Amino acid sequence: MTETRDPRSRGFDFRVVNQAVIAEYRANGGRLEKTLSGSRLLLLTTVGERTGRPHTTPLGYVVDGHPAHGAPDAPPNAPNVTRDGPHATPSGPPATPDSLNARPDGPERDVPTRRLVVYATNMAAAAHPQWYRNLLAHPKVTVELDADRFDAEASTAVGAERERLYAALVDGMPGLRTHQEQTTREIPVVVLAALR
Repeated sequence: MTETRDPRSRGFDFRVVNQAVIAEYRANGGRLEKTLSGSRLLLLTTVGERTGRPHTTPLGYVVDGHPAHGAPDAPPNAPNVTRDGPHATPSGPPATPDSLNARPDGPERDVPTRRLVVYATNMAAAAHPQWYRNLLAHPKVTVELDADRFDAEASTAVGAERERLYAALVDGMPGLRTHQEQTTREIPVVVLAALR
């Protein structure tokens, strides 16, 4: 049987865990009770860079609430997070991966007027996660947030905007703080701007 809780375990398979999270998310309008209870996620569907097929990944996020866009809205008690697929981090309980920069339940968001921010950490691996490579090739993506589904344009934050959004991500999800130190690549901070 494949282990689905601890990515350090021998039989851990992120694909199996991600599929379980996606199925529960869609069945319950974004509420997770079995796989990542209390986590607040979005589902990001990208188009494969080479295949052209859709690929869905669960991701944790913060809402960009900067004055021009709003200040990043990250909850104070967000769980430790790391990579594409849910897992337990060394310092905490089961959490989600970078693709699961999990966010606990909080106030409802006005998504169409705000931007969502995710972090392409890939558990601090040397390579970017596939979902990020996909959106570089095809920046138009689909986001599922709770029961809402909408098209968005993905872009990589740079300069001062990246620094501001990165600070919001690590403030809201302290488990991400050491990821940049563990790799030589700059971990992308991705903005998902609703198109409607």
